[in-house]
Amino acid sequence: MCGIVGIVGKHYVNQALYDALTVLQHRGQDAAGIATCDEDGRFFLHKDNGLVRDVFDEREMRRLIGCFGIGHVRYPTAGTTSAAEAQPLYVNSPYGIALAHNGNLTNSDELIRDIYASDLRHINTRSDSEALLNVFAHELQRQAQLRPNPDAIFTAVAATHRRVRGAYAVVAMISGYGLVAFRDPFAIRPLIYGVRDGEDGLEYMIASESVALESQGYSIVRDLEPGECLIITADGSVHHRQCADAPKRVPCIFEYVYFARPDSTIDGINVYKARLRMGEKLAERIRHEWPEHDIDVVIPIPDTSRCSAIQLAAHLGVKYREGFVKNRYIGRTFIMPGQKQRKKSVRQKLNAMTLEFRNKNVLLVDDSIVRGTTSEQIIQMARDAGAKKVYFASAAPPVRYPNVYGIDMPTHSELIAYKLEENEVAAAIGADRVIYQRLPDLIDACMDTKYSLPQDFDCSVFNGCYITGDIDDAYLARLEEARRDNKASRKTPMEAVAEQN
Repeated sequence: MCGIVGIVGKHYVNQALYDALTVLQHRGQDAAGIATCDEDGRFFLHKDNGLVRDVFDEREMRRLIGCFGIGHVRYPTAGTTSAAEAQPLYVNSPYGIALAHNGNLTNSDELIRDIYASDLRHINTRSDSEALLNVFAHELQRQAQLRPNPDAIFTAVAATHRRVRGAYAVVAMISGYGLVAFRDPFAIRPLIYGVRDGEDGLEYMIASESVALESQGYSIVRDLEPGECLIITADGSVHHRQCADAPKRVPCIFEYVYFARPDSTIDGINVYKARLRMGEKLAERIRHEWPEHDIDVVIPIPDTSRCSAIQLAAHLGVKYREGFVKNRYIGRTFIMPGQKQRKKSVRQKLNAMTLEFRNKNVLLVDDSIVRGTTSEQIIQMARDAGAKKVYFASAAPPVRYPNVYGIDMPTHSELIAYKLEENEVAAAIGADRVIYQRLPDLIDACMDTKYSLPQDFDCSVFNGCYITGDIDDAYLARLEEARRDNKASRKTPMEAVAEQN
């Protein structure tokens, strides 16, 4: 999960890119970067580890000149966390291309071998994003055009689709020419574009979420189609073409559960409304399976579960209260790289208000239960604050399978629900009862809108069905072994898998 943005404007776009990345900061807190291009075709790039506000100061911002550019906030899923792997990434041939990528490639080890052996290109990092950049650059170079043009770019993107597997939403910048954006043939990761009428003409923005566009006054045009390539030249010309052989819209359903901001709309689905309906579906299950419940109060675990908790409480006719105060200066625990750091951060991040817990039967609501470590600590905090009973509801179904499309939960052994039923999960995390969302109800919650576009959803973390069709038990076993080796030797999972092959 990363955040990407691209802008073609009539004036310098450095500040607009910075502001957009700040809005998308929730999608990645490991690193940030911006690349711009001036009228002479020169690139200006700055990136580093850290939050957007820490990576860019006034001096660096002044250096990022040019009327079009791209930006990225990074959440590491493949490769290391070194500053060298912060994005955008750059190659000088052909033309000069900078690229930012959200997602995760499932055949990166194969690509890295082919890039060296067949494409005769050098990979400078162990990032799957750099592999993707070099594949696209090689396919564009094969078109043998002195200057880029839409047909050559569309042909290169089509060839990239044939070589690359996995999840990828991409925004790239070609020196002196403009922006190129494309989604994988299943549209697993989000990408949307919009336009605004500036003082000197139309300006365009492409971003991971609609909220980045709306916050700067852009009108939404539409989401990119699965497999589609969009080109916006420096002078504002727009070109688009379907470049995949068999596209099908299958976005990751976890975007609606956790990743996206509630004020975003992805593939026609308003995230806020979807989360409200998740709460309704949970309430229906409780009423059906536990009609004589003794819940006194519903309390969300801030922030992503708040929408679901409000609606759950309303439909149950139970009081809704804010029982946890959040420290806004602590990062999201899900994104933190180490389990020890994750454990330490929970008490720093949340503080329970005794007034809302003392002598009450409390239903805590969270967006999901992944590893269970955070849930266990929060339940203990509720008991320490005086709760008589602590029940726990998850707006998502049990997470039982690894994710390979850009979420950092790649091994069975880290998932608490992999081999445990609801009552066993409750015992493991110290809850009196656990209530999970059912997968059909989650799908209904996301699809129950006349504006929804998806034909289906990627629900692989819940049902083990991987839409790209290239994931089997052997692949998952290699990932798990690579992750163990990585913890022991600090090698990256991609590097370890490549060595095994």
